[in-house]
Amino acid sequence: MSDAELCLLSLSDASRLMRSQDLSPVRYTQALLDRIAREDDRLHAFIGVTADIALDEASAAEKEISAGKWRGPLHGMPYALKDIIDYAGVPTTAQSRLLARNIAQADAGVVRKLKNQGAILLGKLSTDEFACGGYPVDCPWPAPRNPWNPEYVTAGSSSGSAVAVAARMVPLSLGTDTNGSIRNPAARCGIVGIKPTYGRVSRHGVIPLAPTMDHVGPMTRTVQDNALALQAIMGSDPADPATMNRPDGDVLAGLAAGVGGLRIAVARNVYMEDPAADPEQVRGIEELVRVLADGGAIVREVRIPALRKYNLLSRLLLSIEAYAIHEPWLRSEPQSYGTRCRERLLQGAFLTAADHARANELRRQYTAELSALLSGADLLVTASGYDATPKVNDREGFLKTYERQVRMPFNLTGHPALVLPTGFSTLTGMPLAAQIVGHHFDEATIYRAASYYERLHPWHAQYP
Repeated sequence: MSDAELCLLSLSDASRLMRSQDLSPVRYTQALLDRIAREDDRLHAFIGVTADIALDEASAAEKEISAGKWRGPLHGMPYALKDIIDYAGVPTTAQSRLLARNIAQADAGVVRKLKNQGAILLGKLSTDEFACGGYPVDCPWPAPRNPWNPEYVTAGSSSGSAVAVAARMVPLSLGTDTNGSIRNPAARCGIVGIKPTYGRVSRHGVIPLAPTMDHVGPMTRTVQDNALALQAIMGSDPADPATMNRPDGDVLAGLAAGVGGLRIAVARNVYMEDPAADPEQVRGIEELVRVLADGGAIVREVRIPALRKYNLLSRLLLSIEAYAIHEPWLRSEPQSYGTRCRERLLQGAFLTAADHARANELRRQYTAELSALLSGADLLVTASGYDATPKVNDREGFLKTYERQVRMPFNLTGHPALVLPTGFSTLTGMPLAAQIVGHHFDEATIYRAASYYERLHPWHAQYP
């Protein structure tokens, strides 16, 4: 197998080859580092590449596996981190001048888990400044470009995480999702991304944006890879109280079980009425629903009422919490922020503790509403976003698509939500996507349905 072919391996396939000692972790890591060196000058996924760390960790993994000390599916597996996640001794910059010289003093909770399983860090990935989202115009490092066509946006804020996976520079990345920041770039780059249930994965050692809505999750090319990664990083962490006393479970259960008897709720009003999604996005979602129904799933239509209220409340909470975190820097060094990030953060200066309290009361009501909507179903299928992917130079189009979306409600309520590719636009060639939402702590059923669809429509086999 050539080095170019190695870079096309899924995480699952590479893992099987490593366990049988038919693939060297050192050779695999070097092949990916070489690909990064060739491709990243034009795609800008990485803020920093940790080649020395990667080769040292790969050598250690190779010796352990050769000695029969296999630690699990991620042993010897390269990954990369959104640059708001700490890895001890490596810079965490958050794509901001404020942290340009910041060196992480300890590992994030997810990094500890990955290290314990023998995974290999390739580097830190670009993000919108402080994961704040928006249209990056004046950040220290270049904004990532979409590998399917660099003229089109990647979306954010986990932009580098999506690009690195889609461009076959790494089989696994970790991103964060506060208002859709895993799912949006995953959808735009044609990969699988999940926002797990709130409290499923530790956020300790991750720079916060809005702590009551922040999530960490994996981004991969296939559904199975995503489930393997989530299984590896989830679980309790005393340093993150949100994870305590939560069920662990097995998110891999049922991956090959099919969808017979699953109850699927479809929220068509969200993407076929007002506002109506791009027709090609609708086509992809409807094909997903048809495949599940033909596989024996029981499909019924539901309505999510007043979606706009979920999005507005989510924006309000983000503004309040993000401003509280950044207030000292906004007072002392406002000029060190990029324009878009500073503008967004300052919106919270005009909100009060009373606003926060009222917003949290509404959050409890809205969470109960969505949970009731799901009470008669195992899964909810809907859109991720409404619009075709805009071009990089279309600032107005970008800001429009950034606001017109169906991701924020599930940050607000904490339900797990996954995006997966549903094909490509016949007009632009850019990826299309749909979103599958599940009950709290039931990512396994989401993966079950997504895996069934992926087996019949293996869009992941296509690559830029």
